[in-house]
Amino acid sequence: MGNFAHAVSDKEFETNVLGADKPVLVDFWAEWCGPCRMIAPSVEAVAEQLSGKAGVYKMNVDENPEVPQRYGIRGIPTLIVFKGGQEQERIVGAVSQEQISRVLEKYV
Repeated sequence: MGNFAHAVSDKEFETNVLGADKPVLVDFWAEWCGPCRMIAPSVEAVAEQLSGKAGVYKMNVDENPEVPQRYGIRGIPTLIVFKGGQEQERIVGAVSQEQISRVLEKYV
């Protein structure tokens, strides 16, 4: 993980994501996923850009199967914005840093 986007596990999800007082972006990814690795620098850049205004977490779907199953994650990368404990918006597939930033900024 980078300095701004943090890892989150199934156990921490309730507290860190659903219980957050700010909007949170969760990047569902896996080590073997090429597109996931491709967007990782963009996710980190958005995390840095919105530091203090929004949280950004990365969840490895191979190590944490419960939450991805609960949210019906079928393909990765999938990025979901949560606010007030509720899913607000999701992006599936590799997208640009600008697209990620634009979606998250709507909820800041």
